Amino acid sequence: MNDLFLNALRCSNNGRPPIWIMRQAGRYLPEYRAMRQKFSFLEMCHQPELVAEITQMPISLLGYDAAILFSDILVIPEALNLGLRFEEKIGPIIERPLCSSHDVESLPIINIGEKLNYVAEAIKLVKPSLKVPLLGFCGAPFTVASYMIEGGSTRDFKKTKQWMLRDPKSFHKLLTKIADHSITYLKMQKAAGVDAVQIFDSWAHVLGHTQFREFSLHYLKYIKDALEEIPLILYCRGSSVFATQLAELAPAGISLDWQADITKMRQTISSKIALQGNLDPDILYADPATIRSEARQMLKGMQGDRGYIFNLGHGIHPDTPVDAVRTLIDCVKES
Repeated sequence: MNDLFLNALRCSNNGRPPIWIMRQAGRYLPEYRAMRQKFSFLEMCHQPELVAEITQMPISLLGYDAAILFSDILVIPEALNLGLRFEEKIGPIIERPLCSSHDVESLPIINIGEKLNYVAEAIKLVKPSLKVPLLGFCGAPFTVASYMIEGGSTRDFKKTKQWMLRDPKSFHKLLTKIADHSITYLKMQKAAGVDAVQIFDSWAHVLGHTQFREFSLHYLKYIKDALEEIPLILYCRGSSVFATQLAELAPAGISLDWQADITKMRQTISSKIALQGNLDPDILYADPATIRSEARQMLKGMQGDRGYIFNLGHGIHPDTPVDAVRTLIDCVKES
């Protein structure tokens, strides 16, 4: 197996930096889009054979140093019977969003292992064929809660933040329920065969400093403490602002958004914590020379860092040219 990724996650890598990118198994690949013509997004998530094929797809086509399981952060709300569907050009929609503390109390008691068993089956299917480590993942409690309350994507998070500030007790109760399900879910993924996991707090950047500690960081710690020896990477929008707080939790790694100078961030974050990132995804719209220049600048700044994992600062855009991705991967592999 290619161990570059796991060695870097242990901060013991003596070779070139490993590379994988967020959303690497997705819409920028023509092969994925062809499959998407035959199946809905949720059909693809629910069928272990398709999940295994899509997870393997970018590894076979482009040669990344790690695979990430094809799934979605909203499978837990779906398992809670809130009604999940995806609409083109709109995104996820929760058909029965939460509106009150009564709705939180009324959430069904479920066995996440049984409800999401299709994820475990997919991991068991794909793991034997992979020659690189496999990452599992989940959404962070704050981000998942925001979808459950807003009913989908939003710009202002007004309902979520009003609930959080006006009724913090029931908001904490919701976050705790999501966190408990997330712990069970991630442990299930590890038992099925993933080598490490990443938690995505996609909307943490809407929180102020005090609220971040109370409503995001507290639950990331709660989950991290329950995972024992499972290597954990933490990612949130706003990680360039919140990185020192994330480092307090001593995760295996922190994934940085592109607003940070990753070389300077290393000066404040322990060399025992891997740093992942953080190229601006828009750079991949540039010409090959610019892509190489930007990547080499980042690689030079992190040269010799035994805990560096090359990635983007956010997920790859759906209309990113595949040749641009090849240029980036080649550049990293040549370093």
